[in-house]
Amino acid sequence: MLCVEDLSVSYGAFKALDGVSFKVAKSGTLHGIIGPNGAGKSTLMDALTGRRLPTRGKVLLEGKEITRRSVVWRRRNGISRSFQRTSIFPGHTVREQIELAAWRMGAGDAGEIIEAMGLEPVASLHADTIAYGDQRRVDIALALVGRPRLMLLDEPAAGLSKRETMALFDHLQSLVQDRGVTALVVEHDVDAVFGFCSEVTALDLGKVITTDSPAAVRRDARVVSAYLGSAA
Repeated sequence: MLCVEDLSVSYGAFKALDGVSFKVAKSGTLHGIIGPNGAGKSTLMDALTGRRLPTRGKVLLEGKEITRRSVVWRRRNGISRSFQRTSIFPGHTVREQIELAAWRMGAGDAGEIIEAMGLEPVASLHADTIAYGDQRRVDIALALVGRPRLMLLDEPAAGLSKRETMALFDHLQSLVQDRGVTALVVEHDVDAVFGFCSEVTALDLGKVITTDSPAAVRRDARVVSAYLGSAA
């Protein structure tokens, strides 16, 4: 479904990504990306969405190379993204902004997405007046507009409690299975990642340590040393 080959991004002499390679074979799954601060996780997301052009390597979506395609082309061709910080429009109701995004994409799925994300109770409220957990769901709803094939979710649970995080990941797992969309998820809550993702890629210093099942990644001595420590 997604193939990343030898992907590198440099800022002068500094290599934010250094030969990153991994695959996401199946649609309808959650694939976790973990690693310490500075591992290259957000840079990877930028490269996959076209916000940052790689200095080397390839990105292939369903076998077709998209390495140098623009952000707009990727969004219109099935790749969406949410960010660490909520990117909602506070002056609009939840329904208005999802409908606006659907109109911009030429999609008619706003109502379906509101229902899928459980946002009906707050759909008529302005986004800046709803609970933070609901705002995070609005962010994901905006990424769902237009039925993308691949969603890139950059810390979707940032700022949520443990309970809210686990509930969100449970919802995401059901969502990707029901809609057949693949989600690549950067997240620091390792319990959520290991509990709900089918596979996990661990990064450190711009390189891939391993890509494997959650259980295998959690046992990997290199991952424990670089990131998990006593959390393993």
